[in-house]
Amino acid sequence: MALDTQGILAAVTIAMYIPFLFVSIRLVMKYGMSRGDGWVLLLVFSIIRVLGGALLVAAEDITPANIGLYIGGYALESSGLSPLLLCTLGLLHSMFQTPDGFSRYNRLFRLLQILGMIALILTITGISNETGSSSSSIWNTMRRVGVILFCALYIILVGICVHVWTQVGFVMRYRKQLLKAISIALPFLAIRTLYSVLSTFSSDSFSIPGTTESNTSDLAKFNVLTGEWQIYLVMDMLMEYAVVIIYAVAGIMLPLNEDYKPADSYQDEYLLSRPQM
Repeated sequence: MALDTQGILAAVTIAMYIPFLFVSIRLVMKYGMSRGDGWVLLLVFSIIRVLGGALLVAAEDITPANIGLYIGGYALESSGLSPLLLCTLGLLHSMFQTPDGFSRYNRLFRLLQILGMIALILTITGISNETGSSSSSIWNTMRRVGVILFCALYIILVGICVHVWTQVGFVMRYRKQLLKAISIALPFLAIRTLYSVLSTFSSDSFSIPGTTESNTSDLAKFNVLTGEWQIYLVMDMLMEYAVVIIYAVAGIMLPLNEDYKPADSYQDEYLLSRPQM
């Protein structure tokens, strides 16, 4: 069966992110799990995009339409924003690390991670359970609350980034370069987050393509399922890809591990700083 526009975009998504699976694995291996910061989440994001695209392509090939595949694919599509935001959060957290590997504000960043996870759970639960039943308004509300939390998390990320710039003199050498990369990526992430908000509020229900339900909302063109594919391509796919490219290039090019001093360097500095008798 020939793929429609959404199916073609899903296939393109798979082709786009398979290379980044290997790049993300390399970054995780380079920085490790403990000092991986947001790199592990970059890998998670790439996996979600590949799996989501595969489900949507499979849904296009099956007749009659398999609602479960569509729901799974679009649930992954909507939830992909979470690891991308949390990846940015992790990279910003690394700005508060010291040369000996100690991290400040751990409790604050842990709370923000929980906020992102709550938003993710609400979004996936709302999409997975909304099937047009009489209680669909409950699941629609959950989707909307989830995306509002994503929006709040993004605003907090911008605030943290601005704060770090005011204290940039205390940031380690190569993390200053990483901070520049994050600052460049934030506008792209803003458009992607805005698209999620517009898409979620574009309809009162989660309508699978091919059903008889029509969307007459003023925001209908932003709907991820039935809206204009050109808007989806620019505001969703390309914005995400720009953020991933920026982070991947920064992670590969910057020797971030050199910001950490080996333990014996402190002893050497202490000996050199001692007054000579």
